[in-house]
Amino acid sequence: MIANQRRHDSVTNNIANMNTPGYKANVAIARSFPEMLISFSGGGGAPAKLVTGIGRLNTGVFVEETPHMFKQGDLMETRDASDFALISNIQVDGVAFEASGKSVSPDGEVTYQPQAMFVVRDGEGRERYTRNGKFTIDAAGQLVTSDGHLVLNSERRPIVFDGSVSEVKVTERGVLINGITGQPIEENGNAVSLFVARIENPNRLVRDGFGNFRLPEEDAPPMTAAPGDDITVYQGFVERSNVDPVQSMIDLMAAQRAYETNQRMVQFYDRSLEKAVNEVGRV
Repeated sequence: MIANQRRHDSVTNNIANMNTPGYKANVAIARSFPEMLISFSGGGGAPAKLVTGIGRLNTGVFVEETPHMFKQGDLMETRDASDFALISNIQVDGVAFEASGKSVSPDGEVTYQPQAMFVVRDGEGRERYTRNGKFTIDAAGQLVTSDGHLVLNSERRPIVFDGSVSEVKVTERGVLINGITGQPIEENGNAVSLFVARIENPNRLVRDGFGNFRLPEEDAPPMTAAPGDDITVYQGFVERSNVDPVQSMIDLMAAQRAYETNQRMVQFYDRSLEKAVNEVGRV
């Protein structure tokens, strides 16, 4: 029942963020079979025997993790010059990725497809990563996210527009162009571009609220995507959520019905115990 409740919570969270730009769906993964297999096989060499205690929750099932699905979302045109969307299909030499963004070699080694992310800085100076490119320009001329985080350039500094630039264009590689002169916008003699980071293992990302992700402290900060990476920046677009509404409703009903079924089983055992105590014990 607890596992199905967590599965239900995961699906409802996906449905609630169906219209959130750049949102990546969660998938609840349940686990019990490995512990049962080890038990019935005798622990790998020992005679097979049936034991009661298996794993952390006896012989039950539990939701082990809720990984993010980084499948590309559709693009929605907004025609707002401060909105940006990413389309990425980063490949690794000698590795063929499945549609889920994972590859398993013949010897069982798992490789995850790298993902591209915008890099922003929160109010405490920490880097965060997002696919929500619904940006705005604040009163100070800074490019910020909807929750006020500063959007960073490739030099890991905030992007600031002064009064001399009235129109900004962005190339497919994220380089900022003066829309009037057609020349790159420069800072300290260098062209300014959006910081699009390459996250080598996106499963290391942890949700941090407002559509942002963070990496664990022990992980090295990501680097700018390489020129050869298949990444395209689109201006005037935002990436839709990759939640599948039809599949989400099916998963929601399945989790609810599984919960109700387990609930009825608990009630059945309660009635059986009640009958054993009140009737069999009296006889």
